[in-house]
Amino acid sequence: MPVTPTFPGVYIEEVPSGVRTITGVATSITAFIGRALRGPVDDPITINSFGDFERTFGGLWVDSALGYAVRDFYLNGGTRAIIVRLYRDPAAGNTHATLDANGLTMTAVSPGAWGNKLRGRIDHQTRPLLPGELLNTLFNLSVRDDTTGEIEVFRNVSITAGHFRQVDKVLLNESKLVRAPALPGALPADHPNPLAGEDVWADNAIATNSKVLVADEGDDGQELDENEFTGPNKETNKEGLFALNKADLFNLLCIPPYTTTATGLDVDNSLVSSAASYCELHLAMLLVDPPSAWNDKEDAKIGIAAGVGTVSKNASLFFPRLRQPNLLRDNQVEAFAPCGAVAGIFARTDAQRGVWKAPAGLEATLVGVPELSVPLNDAENGELNPLGVNCLRVMRPAGRVVWGARTLQGDDRFASEWKYIPVRRTALFIEESLFRGTQWVVFEPNDEPLWAQIRLNVGAFMQTLFLQGAFQGTTPREAYLVKCDKETTTQTDVNNGIVNILVGFAPLKPAEFVIIKIQQLAGRAQA
Repeated sequence: MPVTPTFPGVYIEEVPSGVRTITGVATSITAFIGRALRGPVDDPITINSFGDFERTFGGLWVDSALGYAVRDFYLNGGTRAIIVRLYRDPAAGNTHATLDANGLTMTAVSPGAWGNKLRGRIDHQTRPLLPGELLNTLFNLSVRDDTTGEIEVFRNVSITAGHFRQVDKVLLNESKLVRAPALPGALPADHPNPLAGEDVWADNAIATNSKVLVADEGDDGQELDENEFTGPNKETNKEGLFALNKADLFNLLCIPPYTTTATGLDVDNSLVSSAASYCELHLAMLLVDPPSAWNDKEDAKIGIAAGVGTVSKNASLFFPRLRQPNLLRDNQVEAFAPCGAVAGIFARTDAQRGVWKAPAGLEATLVGVPELSVPLNDAENGELNPLGVNCLRVMRPAGRVVWGARTLQGDDRFASEWKYIPVRRTALFIEESLFRGTQWVVFEPNDEPLWAQIRLNVGAFMQTLFLQGAFQGTTPREAYLVKCDKETTTQTDVNNGIVNILVGFAPLKPAEFVIIKIQQLAGRAQA
């Protein structure tokens, strides 16, 4: 508030500058959806390395393409990913493994056969009782995951309801492996100590631990279908594809193949359509994998003409698939979907140059990809490129690279302003950044002082991008515009509580066709 002078002297007043810095959002957070060996279901989990994926979701799995796509993402420069694990209940059998440790019944924290490797151990070497604690109510619990070797120890837990170390509550809050659905009726018996030379967690003649019985084993579930992504009530319950509603931000979406067909692994066209629409709502890009039946250039031309489920400006398709050794099948070479590797190249290019740079070219090399399923030459590339198909090529000496940067609106016949991936992604980046960076405008008086502040702050953000080389033009006036005044916001808008901001920019479009003209200079005539 202004200072009220009451005596002769010097007064100091801090005056707000009116500058509210708009920070650019991340541009390459990639969401992956599919099956995994373990981990939370229908819950978006952020990871920062493939090691995180192995610890939380079990790593590579021969029955799912998800792990291979995440691996390729990090091999090619990816930094942050969001994983949504889906699980389809088995036709018969248990979803979660159940472990009975001498009367204490526990279930695996997430569904899957991974829980069959759990072991539990009880001992009564507890602390002295506190005032009010009853005899024969405290025990120590240890749980081991034989797959990873991880051991969790919970000391001085109690079977007494309301105890501050009530065992089911302790497991709920502290354990990453198990839950106790109910308190045991009596104190679980302790396990005997191992004999000399025995491992306490081994299958000893005198059992020193409890393990999951065959009748209580969990199951990895059935192969996914489209209903697990977009079926009834999935959006309402924020499950499947819509589990990403619980994530703060994602920029790229990959749905690795999940259905087994006569020709291989694919994603249903109807799901591609739903995913593209979802990405448009969330200002993200969908990376579409080529169907496994596309075995040559002609298949690709026929397939793209028939449709891949969407022609969204927020989707792009890359062809062909990658041929890589499968570590889980004695390094036999197989075809894998390219979405993970391409998403990694998007992230690498964003970090090195910016979202306005096309994620293609000689520097967009595919790491960990010894060969491609379909070799393409210049002429074949020339047939597919105008149809909006981004080709993966072998370009010496760079090796295997991404050699296309068009959205599925990139077919020349669409004449779309969103033909190119970097143009579309730059627009999405600006939209998301301004959406988040102008929240302070809500409930401010809608008049010229507010409009001036908006012009100042949005203009500063756009000027920063201009200085980084995001736009065409040699001056800010040529590169971008920010307009917010009585022309964009009429009196009717003010009466309705609306402020309109006009932001325009001149994008750096890819130099897709480089034409070199050579002219011979005529010699000067001899005098």
